[in-house]
Amino acid sequence: MATYVITGANRGIGLEFCQQLQQRGETVIGVCRSSTPELDALGVQVESGVDITDETSVRALGDRLSNTPIDCLINNAGAWSRVTLDDMDFDAIRSQFEVNAIGPLRVTHTLLPSLKDGGKIGIITSRMGSIDDNTSGGSYGYRMSKVALSMAGKSLSHDLKSRGIAVAILHPGLVQTRMTGFTPSGITTTESVNGLLARLDELTLDHSGSFWHSNGQVLPW
Repeated sequence: MATYVITGANRGIGLEFCQQLQQRGETVIGVCRSSTPELDALGVQVESGVDITDETSVRALGDRLSNTPIDCLINNAGAWSRVTLDDMDFDAIRSQFEVNAIGPLRVTHTLLPSLKDGGKIGIITSRMGSIDDNTSGGSYGYRMSKVALSMAGKSLSHDLKSRGIAVAILHPGLVQTRMTGFTPSGITTTESVNGLLARLDELTLDHSGSFWHSNGQVLPW
């Protein structure tokens, strides 16, 4: 039995992570700003009231988990808002950097003392953060912040190698969640998390820092 910490655990992909991990007998700690009946019903440990953009809030989480050895940290919390060239909102861009890039790095840095040597970190980024794969433009805040998050994950993979901690940079696929408007062309959260957990289960230092699709495809930077 391993201990997993998942941010953004109250709905969507984060909730599905909690559910699948709980079902397979792992110890699950779901982190979120506010819980939901669905998360509470799982019977996992819920750490609510955590805003990953707030230093004090995240530090308090670190204090509460200081005596909890963590096997795997999954940085899943994220945000999207529409920013186009014709409707440029720099406040929205800044906010997405705080949530999507700086927040996960803040959580990781704070929880590092509790993360076991030989542990794992999952960084849930997006294919929209691939420079090579950008063929449509737009989504400035989301794309830019996800590039920054992937770079943070890559640096972590080098800096934590001496502790045997492997880092997976993961694209969940186009998933039917509130963020995507439950797009009918997307895959279910069940399918996405099945793939994401498979990537984390097989993660070793040999391919730490790689950028993976949940289906196992290596993605371009």
